[in-house]
Amino acid sequence: MAENDYIINVIGLKKAFKVSKREEGFGAAIKSLWSRNHETVYGVDGIDMKVQRGEIRGLIGPNGAGKSTTIKILSGILHPEEGQVNVMGYVPWKERQKYVKKLGVVFGQKSQLWWDLPPIDTYALNREMYKVPHKRYLELVDYFKELLQIGDVVHKPVRQLSLGERMKCEFVCAMLHEPELVFLDEPTIGLDIISKENIRKFVKQVNQDLRTTFILTTHDMSDLENLCENVTIINKGKVVYDNGMSRLGHYFSKKKLIDVQFKEPLDRGRLDEYTLLSSDELTATIELDLDEDDLRQFVYELLGKLPVQDINIRNIPIEDVIRDIYTA
Repeated sequence: MAENDYIINVIGLKKAFKVSKREEGFGAAIKSLWSRNHETVYGVDGIDMKVQRGEIRGLIGPNGAGKSTTIKILSGILHPEEGQVNVMGYVPWKERQKYVKKLGVVFGQKSQLWWDLPPIDTYALNREMYKVPHKRYLELVDYFKELLQIGDVVHKPVRQLSLGERMKCEFVCAMLHEPELVFLDEPTIGLDIISKENIRKFVKQVNQDLRTTFILTTHDMSDLENLCENVTIINKGKVVYDNGMSRLGHYFSKKKLIDVQFKEPLDRGRLDEYTLLSSDELTATIELDLDEDDLRQFVYELLGKLPVQDINIRNIPIEDVIRDIYTA
């Protein structure tokens, strides 16, 4: 693939922070006023990453893994110690004024909207800041209002909106200048199931219609499964996985989970020979290693030994796969 097919190209990215350290106790606290010991900690330690234009990419990791540091460098807020970063043809921290005109951000816990004003007023302000032609502005507002079903909502003060309504309006605010790249930081946090689904449909539709590239950071695995074809997992400042969502399942391709429902209450001792993940009198979840057992033979013997009413065979859940990568 040609280099101009990538909207983000990161090579050997490193960012270090000096962290103060002292021993516990009042004496150590007083001493630290005059003399402090510091330790150098790498928030990002040699990251390589490429993101294609028009992609929805998941960027995930446990708390403190380096996700926020990476996003801040990609948005031009932080300067790295080492490495090369090219985003949309710009070096973010060197050409930030031109660069941010093509960038959009949505934060699940921070608002761009004016609290006492209706969202439509903030939209008008953004139109002026980003020099959006008036005709195009009206077309985009109508498009987003129709897509998100917020025709009346945008005329109410932000303080009177529900969380779901406000987040829809936040997306419009971030998209009005038609950015090529949008960072989504926990965009569905705190939302109910219906609001989450509406936001996901919106991201998919905008990605398809406008070819906008989205970088999604989230702890909600449903966001990843519904939106992202590829995911980059960062842990302890390093990339530990950078590939398709579908390939995550290969980590545990040799394991299956078997959910069993029994016809009658079953004594727990009859299940001792199995690798149990959970069980009660009427149900059990058994983990099966296909390197050690044949699936068909195992199910056949299970049906013969136990009073089975129903059985379901499934793969290891994606969140368990990711949790294993986090802790590896």
